[in-house]
Amino acid sequence: MLFALPVLLVFLVFSWGPIVKGLVMSVQQTNLVDPVKWVGLDNFHYVLTDPGVGQAALNTLWFTLLALLFGFPVPVLLAMFLSELRGRSWLYTTLAYLPVITPPVVAILLWRFFYDPSPSGMFNTILGTVGLGPYPWLDSPSSAMPSIVLEATWAGAGNAVIIYLAALTSVRADLYEAAELDGAGVVRRVWHVMLPHLRGVLLLMLLLQVIGTMQLFTEPLLFTGGGPQNSTMTILLLIYNYAFVNGDYGAATALSVLLAIALAVLSAVFQLATRGWSTE
Repeated sequence: MLFALPVLLVFLVFSWGPIVKGLVMSVQQTNLVDPVKWVGLDNFHYVLTDPGVGQAALNTLWFTLLALLFGFPVPVLLAMFLSELRGRSWLYTTLAYLPVITPPVVAILLWRFFYDPSPSGMFNTILGTVGLGPYPWLDSPSSAMPSIVLEATWAGAGNAVIIYLAALTSVRADLYEAAELDGAGVVRRVWHVMLPHLRGVLLLMLLLQVIGTMQLFTEPLLFTGGGPQNSTMTILLLIYNYAFVNGDYGAATALSVLLAIALAVLSAVFQLATRGWSTE
C-alpha cells in the first residue's frame, strides 16, 4: 500500500485537483488577478439567464444531431467495407486513418481553403462543373454548422474505423464461411454476422460520440469564431469567451459544472436504457 501511495497522491492532485478547484471557482467572482469574492450561486444564476447560453446550447445540440446522423454511420460502414476487402485492406485502412494524424490546426486551415466561398474556391469549382453553387459554406448561418460537421467527420472517422475493425477481428471466420456457404450476400453477412458482434462496441462509441460532440470547441473557434450571427457558438466556445475574453472565470467554471452535470446525467440515463442491449 505504501508503494502505491505516491502514485495515488499524484493521481489525486493532477486528476481530481482541477475538478475540485473548478467547483470552488464556480461560486467565486475572480479574474485570477483581483482578490477573490465569494458569490454563492450568483454565477449559476448569471449563466442560466444569459440568452447566449440558450443559443449556444441549441447550436451544440444541432451539431450533435448532425454528427450522429452523418458522422456516426460513416465509420461503421467504412469498417465493414474494409473488412470485406481482400488483399490491400491495410492500404485503405492507412488511408482512412491519415486524417487522424493530421494536426487539427493544419486540417482546419486546409478545409478553410476548400470552403472558400468565391466561385474560384475549391469546393465551389468542383460543384460548378456540374452546375451547382457557388455556396457560401462557412459564411452563411444555415450552412456553417453542416460545413463544420463535414470536416469533423472527416477528421475523426479514422479512430472509430480502427476500433470497429479491431472488434470485427473477434468474429469467428467460420461464421463468415457458413454464411457464404448458405448463399448470404454482403448485406446479409453484415446484418446477421457483423452487426450482432458490433452491438456492444456500437453502443459504447455512440455514447462517446455524444459526449465528444457536446464538447465541440476547436472547429468553431478556428473556422468561424462562433459566427456568423452566433450560428456556430457552442457551449465550450462560450466558456472560453467567459474566461479568456471577458475575464470572468467564475461564470466560465459555473457553466462548465452545468455541462458536466448534464453529461453525467445523460451518460447515466444512456447506461440504464441500454444496459441489457449489449449483452443480449
